[in-house]
Amino acid sequence: MTPIATFSLVARDPATGDLGVAVASKFLAVGFVVPWLEAGVGAVATQSYANPRFGPQGLALLKAGAGMDEVLTTFRRTDPGLETRQFGLVSAQGESLSFTGKDCHAWAGGQAGPNYAAQGNILAGPEVVQALVETFHSRTDLPFPERLTAALLAADRAGGDKRGRQSAALVVVGAGKGYGGMDRWIDLRVDDHPDPCAELERLLGIHRLLFSKPQSSSLLLPEDIAWIQALLGREGRYAGAVSGIWDEATEKAFAELMGIENLEERYPGGPYLDPEALRYLKGKFGSADPKR
Repeated sequence: MTPIATFSLVARDPATGDLGVAVASKFLAVGFVVPWLEAGVGAVATQSYANPRFGPQGLALLKAGAGMDEVLTTFRRTDPGLETRQFGLVSAQGESLSFTGKDCHAWAGGQAGPNYAAQGNILAGPEVVQALVETFHSRTDLPFPERLTAALLAADRAGGDKRGRQSAALVVVGAGKGYGGMDRWIDLRVDDHPDPCAELERLLGIHRLLFSKPQSSSLLLPEDIAWIQALLGREGRYAGAVSGIWDEATEKAFAELMGIENLEERYPGGPYLDPEALRYLKGKFGSADPKR
């Protein structure tokens, strides 16, 4: 069995109770094996010669009220290959454990404390795990998912997996915060990429754009309305004048465009739009002034 040379951060946001796992590896589709989470219960990362059963088994034990020592004792009793394993756990209460078996390939190790467990194997050195921890603790200016990806990217830039780069993943759960009321809020994977941690950050930015509700919407300026009308005309959706005056035909065509771009959450109707969505549209369509 191929070892999953991996660095991962398992964490809890004490402000919201959200749980997350961020992971990267020179291994195809690392997000398929390593992260296991359940809102209100805990999060697990299982790696090295990974035992995927540690995910559901660890969550079941946490759900039943087991502490970290009891989880480790159970894993040791049920898995004769424990010394080849590496895993991190964080409970919904913020208790944590990072375990590295003595037969994991060097460099291997981890750190754990309240609300986090950071670990890695076949790494460039201990500075990789240290970068995970230091960035997670220092970037409190960022929302929880962005803190996780920032920590992952810092660890990668500190040397990461000494075999190279291939995949990364981010999973965050919070009660009812996901699409359609699901607990799984963010579930992003980069399965095969030359710079997967940076790509994961880019995907998180897209996720925020498409699925986060805007804080506010602004009245579009006449010049922005004219830009939108010209764009809609160029796209074959609008046959009216580029007047800078909002009308029913402009609204109908613009609503259709926002649906195609999956930006419905950011358009309240009428001549209003949140600034982030407008920046996105101008970045995508505005390399040159759109002409009818």
